[in-house]
Amino acid sequence: MVDITPLIPGNRQVIERYGDSGFKISGVVWTSSVLVRPTQTLAWDVTRFADLTEASLAPLLDGDVEVLLIGCGARLEMIPPKLRAAVRARGPVIDAMDTGAACRTYNVLLAEDRRVAAALIGL
Repeated sequence: MVDITPLIPGNRQVIERYGDSGFKISGVVWTSSVLVRPTQTLAWDVTRFADLTEASLAPLLDGDVEVLLIGCGARLEMIPPKLRAAVRARGPVIDAMDTGAACRTYNVLLAEDRRVAAALIGL
């Protein structure tokens, strides 16, 4: 049998589970939406995609992030062009997907040692 579990350093924030009740990230259960960076997870007060703004994403826009994933909730939403341009002007490429896909993509990019962050709206 071959183990295909990605090798991720122990100090990284790995998304272990997600669902209707929230997220489990590196052993901690979060019942709110969250902002996830490789070394830190924060509760996030955005509960609807319509409330997404540059200001709400500001904790992830400090120049250290190259890919910013937006978990839109249960289904994919389109990022408004003005918001996409504002985020891109601050550095990262922004990509929206349903929250489950964003969680899985975050873990893959983290395993590749990419400078990734995720803003995840609960399901």
